Amino acid sequence: MMQILAVIPARYSSQRLPGKVLLPIGDRPMVQWVYEAALQCPAFSKVVVATDNEMVADCVRGFGGAVEMTSDQHETGTDRVAEVASRYSDMDVVVNVQGDQPFVTAEMLLKLVQPYLEGETPEMTTLATPLDHEAGYLDPNVVKVLCDRNHHALYFSRSPIPYFRNPGEVPVHHHLGLYAFRRDFLANYAELPATPLEQCEALEQLRVLENGFRIRVCYSEKMVLEVNTPEDLQAAKALVQSPANLMPQC
Repeated sequence: MMQILAVIPARYSSQRLPGKVLLPIGDRPMVQWVYEAALQCPAFSKVVVATDNEMVADCVRGFGGAVEMTSDQHETGTDRVAEVASRYSDMDVVVNVQGDQPFVTAEMLLKLVQPYLEGETPEMTTLATPLDHEAGYLDPNVVKVLCDRNHHALYFSRSPIPYFRNPGEVPVHHHLGLYAFRRDFLANYAELPATPLEQCEALEQLRVLENGFRIRVCYSEKMVLEVNTPEDLQAAKALVQSPANLMPQC
């Protein structure tokens, strides 16, 4: 049986919204929303939070969650996930469940790892949803992903891509920062130095493409709110106050 480790990197010192993983949404801190959603995914063998901050660790332990302490020198969440994964040699696949997606669902996480469950062995997978062109195309906080005909990522960008000189349908989606890796590939990835496009766009997944590896893009029909800014946090709180607007935890 395939063993899948889900790791939630929870960094306290977020630039745009400091301490956001501990900020309350309804009656729970954000990290607890993510942790409880990951626990509901039947494909996961184990779920842990990875952090370098004792306040975050204490919070996770307080609600009964599993936590792993990591170095405070990591530049990206995936580097933090890779450190934790190195301690679990029995795992086949490692999932990076971002700590700022409180409304992620078990159904979405299942779609992320579906290729592995079906016997495929991609180096890496990620998740995308339909792009709201009116609201997201020009927004640098909305990461766009272009895919080839075999559902592999061509490029990720905060810029409005592609440029529509001619009207038409193109495979551009709204990228969600959820990733799954073959454990052996994740160890390799963590040893690669940061790349120019990665640093330019501040998108860690570009390191994979710039080194010639492929990322399989899986699709979710429904979008969930990501919390990157104070405005996103207020929107999340408003969603919790109106439970009918929340997606079911499938």
